[in-house]
Formats: sequence, structure tokens, C-alpha cells
Amino acid sequence: MAIKDFDKKLEKFAELIVRVGINLQPGQKLFVNGKNFNRGVSLEAAPLMQLITRHAYKAGAKLVEILWEDPNSTVERLKYAPKDSLDEYPSWRTRAMAEYVTEGNALLTIYAEDPDRYKKFDAETVYGLQRKMEENIKPAMEQLMLNTFNWSLIALPVPGWAKKLYPKLSEKKAVEKLWEKIFELCRLDRKDPVKAWEEHIENLHARSAYLTDKNYSALKYKGPGTDLTLGLPKGHLWESARIKSTRGVSYVANLPTEEVFSMPDKNRTEGTVTATLPLSHAGNIIEGFSLTFKNGSVVDFKAKKGGKILEELLNTDEGSRRLGEVALVPNSSPIAQSNMMFYNTLFDENAASHLALGRAYRSTMKGGETMTAEEFAAAGGNDSMAHEDFMIGSAKLDIDGVTQAGKTEPVMRKGEWAFKI
Repeated sequence: MAIKDFDKKLEKFAELIVRVGINLQPGQKLFVNGKNFNRGVSLEAAPLMQLITRHAYKAGAKLVEILWEDPNSTVERLKYAPKDSLDEYPSWRTRAMAEYVTEGNALLTIYAEDPDRYKKFDAETVYGLQRKMEENIKPAMEQLMLNTFNWSLIALPVPGWAKKLYPKLSEKKAVEKLWEKIFELCRLDRKDPVKAWEEHIENLHARSAYLTDKNYSALKYKGPGTDLTLGLPKGHLWESARIKSTRGVSYVANLPTEEVFSMPDKNRTEGTVTATLPLSHAGNIIEGFSLTFKNGSVVDFKAKKGGKILEELLNTDEGSRRLGEVALVPNSSPIAQSNMMFYNTLFDENAASHLALGRAYRSTMKGGETMTAEEFAAAGGNDSMAHEDFMIGSAKLDIDGVTQAGKTEPVMRKGEWAFKI
């Protein structure tokens, strides 16, 4: 690898993941999976995983367990497997994940996907694999939304993804270039990356504390193609980079992260919102799309590309047409200022304010983690197998907060924070 001090930076990345991201505790087991259909870790992650494993055991891990996967095996399956066999799923993988996290262990998910890997295949068939995975992973996701364990999500380069971002470079050079960008955006170019992250976390925490104290009843969005009012439920909380699990372990769920986020009232979104970035979902790209809401539910949508995949996403279940997350990201965030479309939700959601269709995080509602499903729903919380972020922020987006007394005040102007902390 031609990157200067690559081995040292990779070592720092592994340490950051274990110490800051997962915050692995002595005696915990660490379960590592991927973000593809079979939840396996791409084989390209092996060098980094060796270092993560080292730092995990140095931190006192009882056991590190990795699920591996060659994502091209799914390509071969789509090409040659009998069509009536595509309903089969390796459920032992998701059962293992659920077992680990239910015990209170830690989870690391590695996002290493080519966004165009499945574009030649029938969208409905590909989405069938996505839905099957979501059905099987639901028990573990319920534990995640209840915030019962510490976890983190990272991304690393694979050739197909790197070439999409840097098409004029050779495959090798494209991968190197993407590594450099990931190191930069994860603050690994700083003298003390852990200290840099602590300062960044404090800034985001101050933003989320301000918004929680404001206790807005709704947010109003205005921008090109967007005129949306999003209700916020009573007792909603704003969170940011560092979250504390119900077992008392703090963790940073995304590396990198630039957002503060909360939950909408699932019944109180009205108007139209237009996505400002493409969405990579189920191995396909959805572009140029907008959603129209009434009484909290999507009643109409448009898409220039990937409309069938978007329709399948909206039809996942009853909750997939409603919102489960609202997140604010300034246009001045380092990821936004890179002026890159990453075709990777981990990075793109931290480049722009966004919303998420599907399930809500229980931790963004006061007392939400101890509510029954019925109580959470009655309080305005959404549930679904899906949770899909889509980006709506830009330098042309204005957001107002509506106070409990009905007064509006600026939260963001032209994509930047309109309040000081």
C-alpha cells in the first residue's frame, strides 16, 4: 500500500474502533458481522480485523467471533440457484448475533459493499433477499433499538466501491485513495485521534442537549422540492455521537459521525420532502426521489431511478411508510465539505441532514427503553423491520423549530446551525 504510514494509521483505526466506537469492556465478547444479505464480513477486511482482534483482546475481550462472507457468492447465487430456493436463509448467522447481544456483549458491523454489485439483477428478486435478511435479523435489531448493548458501524474500501468513487484511477489506486479519505474523515490524521474524537463528541453533545432542552413540538423544513412539517412526540430526546446503553456502557454507534438525532411522532408528518443525495439500498441506487406524507404515512412517491426498489422498501411492512428518525447535520461537516457522494449510507448520512423510514430508536424517547411495544407506539414511536436513512440536507435547506406555545424559531439556515452553544 503506497499510503504514507498506512500500517500505523490502520493500527490507530483499529484502536479507535475498539476504544471509542465499541468501547469494549473487560469480560465482554465481541461479535463482528457485515451489512450484506448474509451479514458476513467481506474478506477484504481481514488485515483490519486482525488488528481489531488484537486490540479487543488487549482491552479484555473474552472472545472475538467473526462471521466471514465473500459477497460475490450472492452474485453466483442470483445467477445460478433455482429461483424457488431464494427464500432459503442461513438463519444460524442471525441467531448467533441475537444470542451474543442478548447476553450483553458488543457488536461491530463492517460496511464493505460495492453499491453496484447487484444492479444487473431483477430489483424485486434482490429486494426479496433484503427482506428475508430483515425478517431474520429482527430479534437482534429489537435489542439494538432497546439500546441494550454497545455497538459500532464502520466502513472500509472494497474495489467496486472505490472505483465508483474514483473511476479514473486504477483499482489499486482507487482503493488507496478511499483509504486516505476514510482515515481523514475518521480524524486519524490528527496527532491524537482519540483526543480529537473526545472534543468532537463534546461539541455534538452540547448541540443535542440544547435541542432536548428546547422541547420543540415540531420541525418545519423548507428547501427546493421540500415543504415538510415533522411532529415531535412528548418526551423526545436528542442524542449524538456518544450513547449509553441500558447496561451503562457508552459507545459511538457510527465512525465517522456528524449528526444529532431524535425520533419523530410517527403520526404527525405532513408535506413533501425531496432527497438531496442518491440512496444505496439492497444493492441498487435510488436517485431523484421525493416522498409525500399525510398523517405520518407516505401516500405518494416519485423517483427518477430505482423506483421499484423504493416501492419495495415502502411496502416492507406497516411501519416502513412512517418515519423513525430525524437527524440534523450541518453543511459544514467534513464529510459534506469533501463534496463527494459516497454511495454508502454511513458516510452520506453524515454529510447531510436526513430522515429514516422505519423503526425508531427507543433511547430517543424518555423512558422508551422500558416501555412495552404498545406504550411506545401510543407515545408516537414507530416500529418496522426496516430502518433506512435518506438524505435531505443541503446548503439551501432551512429548518425552524416550533415551540410548545406555537412560536417558530430558526434551527438551521442554509444548511448551517442557526443557534450558538
